[in-house]
Amino acid sequence: MDRRAVVYDAEAVDDHERQGTVWTATSHIVAAVVGSGVLALAWTVAQLGWVVGPLVLVGFSCVTYYTSTLLANCYRYPDPVTGTANREYIDAVRCYLGPKNVMLCGCAQYVNLWGTLVGYTITASASMIAVKRVNCFHREGYGAGDCGASGSTYMVVFGVFQLLLSQLPSLHNIAWLSVVAVATSFGYSFISLGLCAAKWASHGGAVRGTLAGADLDFPRDKAFNVLLALGNIAFSYTFADVLIEIQDTLRSPPAENKTMKRASFYGLSMTTVFYLLLGCTGYAAFGNDAPGNILTGFAFYEPFWLVDIANICVIVHLIGAYQVITHHRLTSSLMAGGDRR
Repeated sequence: MDRRAVVYDAEAVDDHERQGTVWTATSHIVAAVVGSGVLALAWTVAQLGWVVGPLVLVGFSCVTYYTSTLLANCYRYPDPVTGTANREYIDAVRCYLGPKNVMLCGCAQYVNLWGTLVGYTITASASMIAVKRVNCFHREGYGAGDCGASGSTYMVVFGVFQLLLSQLPSLHNIAWLSVVAVATSFGYSFISLGLCAAKWASHGGAVRGTLAGADLDFPRDKAFNVLLALGNIAFSYTFADVLIEIQDTLRSPPAENKTMKRASFYGLSMTTVFYLLLGCTGYAAFGNDAPGNILTGFAFYEPFWLVDIANICVIVHLIGAYQVITHHRLTSSLMAGGDRR
């Protein structure tokens, strides 16, 4: 069967309003990429050391950019500029790889997406708990216990926010949310960077850490932590699952693939700079004792109001990132259900 036969009719695909620009796409990318993983970068670099850690961060950035340019060319079929648009990742798989690969790639995509969303929910609730505990410690002292914080309650609160935002009609209509998410990601990244820099300066500016990273008693533990660190970095850069959906918001001309490649370059460049700054500064400050999460791992208690602001920024950012990942799929499912009726 001709693969073009499975592509949606061009008029049916392109009838939705697409007014996105390189800057809205960049904001979507940064919102999707810069997630909670940025707060674990100090620990990640601590496992790899001063030599391998920064090199791996830059290397994954280059690989991600290269693969994103390849995927951007798959938005239209058969020609990347004049062909019929594929509105979702799975449509591009169907056109370029054939129907037999749809199930395999679709399962891989959705398992990755659901895992990411679960991580967002847990991290957002952890930041909510951190806000409550930091304020409790400030009022009652550091021996106040857990201050009655419950993660389940905060997960429900996070879910309610997502239900409300999911009522908006399209991903383009929540471009403002991506802008807010990017602004808050900059906020907590800069605050975390400032806190780490202050910690570093507090012990005379001496650079902690080693060239080879943290030493552990057993080689298997070291190998496990190194692999976990590599997985953290790979997870911190991924946005292939939503690239096609973000590209589907772009207006044309210029060609969507050219705009998307520029947006990918800008978004990944900003992300890499943040990752290097925070990961290396955190490692210099804490050395091999770097916590798994700079903000919720209670590496900092004071100034409590600044730590609170950073955690609130994490929460707002994850609310926006959650919508960037889920909104297009939700609206597409509702439209498909309406068409069947």
